Amino acid sequence: MILYNVTVSIDPEQELEWTTWMQKTHIPAVMQTGLFQKWKMFKVQFESEDEVTYALQYFLSSMKDLQKYQSTHALRLQQDHLLQFPSHVAFRTVLEEIVPE
Repeated sequence: MILYNVTVSIDPEQELEWTTWMQKTHIPAVMQTGLFQKWKMFKVQFESEDEVTYALQYFLSSMKDLQKYQSTHALRLQQDHLLQFPSHVAFRTVLEEIVPE
């Protein structure tokens, strides 16, 4: 199992607009690629007046699926996000599940 984690920090004044757009527009578009098995959204819990941070977790069955997503869909979806919320900050992490023997 591969976890593609996207951590996004946004202006608190845009939080409701952003979470609504993510759940109704962006995440469905990511899932419609057919490459992800499921997704989860978490709000990072820490005190900050300047930003609100979320972690989006997308689960894939293989690195091959992630590479296909990155080469075929990622740039377009990231640009859509940037156009909608130009002041956001995002970073991505790829994790591979280690199953005990």
